[in-house]
Amino acid sequence: MSLLRAIGLSEIGVSPVAMGCWPIAGISSLWVNEADSIATLRSALEHGVTHFDTAHCYGFDGESEMLLAKSLGARRREITLATKCGILYDTQKNRVIDGRSGTLRRQVDISLRRLQTDCVELLYLHSPDPAVALAESAETLADLRRQGKTIAVGLSNASLEQIKMFHGVCPLSAVQLKYNILQREIETDVVPWCQENNVSVMAYWPLMKGLLAGRLDRNYVFDVKDSRKRYPIFQGKLWEANQDFVDVIRAIATRLNRTVAQIVVNWTIHQPGITAALCGAKRPEQISENAGAMSGRLDAEANTEIATAYTRWQTETAGNNLV
Repeated sequence: MSLLRAIGLSEIGVSPVAMGCWPIAGISSLWVNEADSIATLRSALEHGVTHFDTAHCYGFDGESEMLLAKSLGARRREITLATKCGILYDTQKNRVIDGRSGTLRRQVDISLRRLQTDCVELLYLHSPDPAVALAESAETLADLRRQGKTIAVGLSNASLEQIKMFHGVCPLSAVQLKYNILQREIETDVVPWCQENNVSVMAYWPLMKGLLAGRLDRNYVFDVKDSRKRYPIFQGKLWEANQDFVDVIRAIATRLNRTVAQIVVNWTIHQPGITAALCGAKRPEQISENAGAMSGRLDAEANTEIATAYTRWQTETAGNNLV
């Protein structure tokens, strides 16, 4: 299995494939239960995934963090934990961004109790709060690091300008942003800056909310409660262009005796500046499949085919909203 990679300049080692623990929270997942979630978390570790990424708001009542403690608490020394602060749910279960110092400190203390640990390896500001000076949030996370509640600090869902501003107050070890084989916007600005400043890039949506896993065929009908159907990537001409691209990956996967997801994730973790791909999972077979992407590298033929297909996809989707 692949060697661990360092987060920034820290001595924290993480597996190139990490488990994103949003799905097990149950908020947007239609088919999730505690038994499957626990089995999935344990399967991840058994298959070489050592980095687990969660957040204070993953679950209305901290379900994701508590499931992590219940599943892997006895093996705490074998894993690296990342959690996030700065987003919460109000009494009506509306999502609220709150980057005030008091809120961040309170959330981190709650998260540590849920995770049954005194310190996480990586603590992110989940998202900059437009109503709060970013420096205030950055100073708070710097202080939490001084207090020993985290080893390293990260920033998620931020622009390059915000990343630079935060880094000037509280040096960053990692940023977490959307990135996958089709949605590559950060390659032009954020990734080069991170490489120059020894900041890790942790990519979420590596499988584009399941589209790049290759299991949603052209005629797939989304459940009425499936939140994915509202995204442009699952609609109209963009859906068709995405399916054309997946067909290319499917042929590569067949030739290399891999799955579509493994081809996509393997490509992702071998891109310059990418430290890890955060793969969500609800069942053991999903995370074990993703973990298999850590072995080997795609050959030159596969990379050429992907590059050609991507150029064609760019032409077909020009001007479309890909969020």
